Amino acid sequence: MHCSSSELQYIPALEKMAYNVLLLSSAYVVMSFFLCSVHAKVNLNASSLTSGDDNLRGRSVKSNQLVFDVRKHGAYGDGLHDDSKALAKAWSAACSSSQPSIVLVPKGMKYLTKHITLSGPCKSSITLMIEGTLVAPPRKSDWSKKTIQHWIMFNGVRGLTVAGHGAINGNGKIWWQNSCKTNSKLTCTKAPTALTFSSCSNLKVENLKLVNSQQIHMSVEDCTDVRILGLTITAPGTSPNTDGIHITRSKKVHVTGCTIKTGDDCMSIEDGTENLHVKKIVCGPGHGISIGSLGDHNSKARVNNVTVDNVRLYGTTNGARIKTWQGGRGYAKNIVFQNMIMENVWNPIIIDQNYCDSATPCKKQTSAVQVSNVSFKNIRGTSASKEAIKLDCSRNVPCQDINLKDVKLTVKGDGGDAKSTCRNAKWKKSGTVIPQPCASSN
Repeated sequence: MHCSSSELQYIPALEKMAYNVLLLSSAYVVMSFFLCSVHAKVNLNASSLTSGDDNLRGRSVKSNQLVFDVRKHGAYGDGLHDDSKALAKAWSAACSSSQPSIVLVPKGMKYLTKHITLSGPCKSSITLMIEGTLVAPPRKSDWSKKTIQHWIMFNGVRGLTVAGHGAINGNGKIWWQNSCKTNSKLTCTKAPTALTFSSCSNLKVENLKLVNSQQIHMSVEDCTDVRILGLTITAPGTSPNTDGIHITRSKKVHVTGCTIKTGDDCMSIEDGTENLHVKKIVCGPGHGISIGSLGDHNSKARVNNVTVDNVRLYGTTNGARIKTWQGGRGYAKNIVFQNMIMENVWNPIIIDQNYCDSATPCKKQTSAVQVSNVSFKNIRGTSASKEAIKLDCSRNVPCQDINLKDVKLTVKGDGGDAKSTCRNAKWKKSGTVIPQPCASSN
């Protein structure tokens, strides 16, 4: 190539420009490498969902969520080694992240988990994604007196989701065998609740399987804005105190689309519950859907605005039940049981203000929890006993404004006509009500 004298004078300038560009490019490469290294160090035990994870495919999750896999925090997943510390470490890392995070319990493995409390507040929303199985210790000796009431507990967490297609297995058999309700000769002792949510808000629990809890399967306590969806809860019908979902001192709770088969109440609704909506529940075996017991040990109870809608009950000892202890105080009001189908249910409709679950008879007392504005609407099916409707209310604090509408209950098989009894209840009916409400009254 031939260059003129005028072109040659530009060559040094071009070389200098090329040199500067090379320096800038090199600096950019070094800085990029440094930033990537720092990012990798910060997220040593976390990965972004954009990388893809077989356990999370098909999930409705945000692309900016970080995943903290319990295996990367030391979990064995063999069902033999204790994975409690690994779960606690993964939770701590996720909870301290300023980005929305997932604690992942991978599928296809069993994670032995002793008593654990996962606490907030967390810096951002957090999800515990259970795809594998959390298994409780098989021996009672693995529990201390301080931790015996809870297995897995969440405390003070806002924006929490617990979901996945995995299971929570309480290994409850050893507890049931040593229960005073199984063997009256044994001393009554406490047992763990499998899953406890305490003082949580904006809580969602979805699609899990809870199996063979030591005692109550899931308890929601002092919580606000709660959604419980699509749970399957299973334990033998003979297992004592294995309530499915227990709710107390909580507000704005929605329970939808759950199947519950246990040895106690499918749902127990207790003191401090307000604005609870229960819908599309299948229950049985078990003790039915129970409000109470309320007012035990002469305490004051408050339950207000509860709707139980679209429930099917099979072979349960009770259907729609309200139970209050003798000597209690307070109220249970604005309650609706509607659109319920019952098959071979022992007490399809029952209000019991004289409840006494005690080894010794309760003394007759004058106070009671006031039961008022209760509706039973569109309830149909078969009763295992002749007494299909029982309103057993307090003499001093009678039930007020009990409404029966479109009820048809017959005795299972050829047991004759169903009956109803009423004591100290002020009621009214509309539509067709079979059996005739309160045929015998005093």
